[in-house]
Amino acid sequence: MLAQVTGLAFKRIQFTPDLLPGDITGGFIYDQKRGEFVFRPGPLFANVVLADEVNRAPPKTQAALLEVMQERQVTIEGVTYPMPEPFLVLATQNPIELEGTYPLPEAQLDRFLMRLRLGYPSQEEEREILARRGARRQEKVELAPLLDAAQVLELQAAVEEVHVSEAVTAYIVRLTAATRDHPQVQVGASPRGSLALYQLARAHALVQGRDFVVPDDVKAMAPAALAHRLLLKPEFWIRGVQAEAIIGEILARTPVPKADPDGAAT
Repeated sequence: MLAQVTGLAFKRIQFTPDLLPGDITGGFIYDQKRGEFVFRPGPLFANVVLADEVNRAPPKTQAALLEVMQERQVTIEGVTYPMPEPFLVLATQNPIELEGTYPLPEAQLDRFLMRLRLGYPSQEEEREILARRGARRQEKVELAPLLDAAQVLELQAAVEEVHVSEAVTAYIVRLTAATRDHPQVQVGASPRGSLALYQLARAHALVQGRDFVVPDDVKAMAPAALAHRLLLKPEFWIRGVQAEAIIGEILARTPVPKADPDGAAT
């Protein structure tokens, strides 16, 4: 649906235990007519890529996503191929049926800008789902494009114009640093976590119609930006402690910058 409303090219990859890195990046195929090897792009070459049940693929295939998610390119046989712009990787993990799965390493989780836990809809939301399905009179969902690739790139560029004060920047750093000192956390968020929260707070402010970030933007995006970057100590992980709860605790006890009359934090 995201690809439909933005008019972007979409590819879905079903991750399975027998999936190889070349299956997603593509590779060189011998062309008998031309008598030479030619590069055939894999499904990663799209604007929006859905890695479905990414934890079902072996680590070497998961690792094939590292370069493309960080550098927006893949390197095969010493040749670098850039991804189309804009480029976005979405991934899902099934929280049940964990037999035969391969947990994503911390280095790869760190490449994801944010993580969302969907859970179950409320009863009212579920009734709305059924009502919309009945009104649609077909299984397929068809949405008209509202944007195109050029407009998406313009929105991404607009985020870079959103101002973040020194006080809010310091607030972001304090939050990230607090994850490294928390007694239930074995490994806290890296500086990439601070960068993710910084960018997400700017995007949140832009969506709210502001060209500056306030502490509430940071609070709104902190769980999504930081929770998946925390490695809990085994005793707390076994007890079912959620990283989101730890982020909530850190938000509650970290001093918030004050806002001046114009809305900017000080």
